[in-house]
Amino acid sequence: MSLDWIYWAISWILLLWHSAWDAIGVSEGQVLGTNWTWILAIIFLVVTLRVILFPIFVKQIKSQRALQALQPQLRALQEKYKGDRETLQREMMELYRKEKANPLMGCLPIFLQAPVFIGLFHVLRRLDPANEGKTRYGWSVEQFESATHARLFDVPIAAKFGSSAAELARLDTSGASVKILAGVLVLIMLTTTYLTSRQMILKTGWAEDPQQRMIQRLMLYGIPASLLVSGTIFPIGVIIYWVTNNLFTLAQQQWVLRKYPPPTTANRLPRPGETRRQPSGAARPGTSTRQKEAAKPAGRFGRAKTTAGQPQKPAVDGRALAPKPGAKPVNPKKGRPAKRQG
Repeated sequence: MSLDWIYWAISWILLLWHSAWDAIGVSEGQVLGTNWTWILAIIFLVVTLRVILFPIFVKQIKSQRALQALQPQLRALQEKYKGDRETLQREMMELYRKEKANPLMGCLPIFLQAPVFIGLFHVLRRLDPANEGKTRYGWSVEQFESATHARLFDVPIAAKFGSSAAELARLDTSGASVKILAGVLVLIMLTTTYLTSRQMILKTGWAEDPQQRMIQRLMLYGIPASLLVSGTIFPIGVIIYWVTNNLFTLAQQQWVLRKYPPPTTANRLPRPGETRRQPSGAARPGTSTRQKEAAKPAGRFGRAKTTAGQPQKPAVDGRALAPKPGAKPVNPKKGRPAKRQG
């Protein structure tokens, strides 16, 4: 299957924003060693994508809320089918279908952004003086040459941490400056990728569903770890896109989580391997009233008000002692033994 349509779409948006910033009056020349028209074009490619995906992002949050509401039922299923994994998975899928909750919805925005990343990676990888005169995807010769020589702090955005000596010579840059800037950007990319997943998990809690929890672990630890290696082959322009996307995601998630706060119970979900703690002073389920009283701390002078082994006086109902209507009054003095005389 040809991906040319993705390359054409990414190129169109990128060139549109470049032309827009050029028309506004942003200089094509370098300021602080940076060609801001191309840097801003990459940044606003992210803005365009996130605006388009915002409704899907809201659906993602709503799906996560639905999953959080199902946590008690999921725990009950896990207890009921503890030794039968196949039946447990079937019952959980039936519960998801019945309640219209999708545990894979959390990965949908990432899947939708993947084609954009692939398209931008391909387009920026072609920014090489060796490809001059071989413009594609709607680029003019002038635009191609301008983007090929575009720089961020005097480092070409087409360079990468693992650029060969021949590539560095064609881009007219040094390997040390490229490695320093690319290394810093890769670390920022890795950190912000971790923070975007951590922010969501801290607010919504770890999922009870093993499949959903595995996805959370993958997003929290697996993706940042993979970027530590794959980031060396990304052009600097692609890393700028990724970092901008992460910062936009952090801000967007913070706004959505404030507007649609998660249930309070979700914040108390234990992390993997952690046991659920009883709050201090809370009685365990099944504790009787007498045991609760016995568990109370000692009084001021070291005595407990009641103890578990001490019999308690039954409460006396005053209405039972009152005379019935029409009954003769009883003389309390009558019937007492007379006092002995001396």
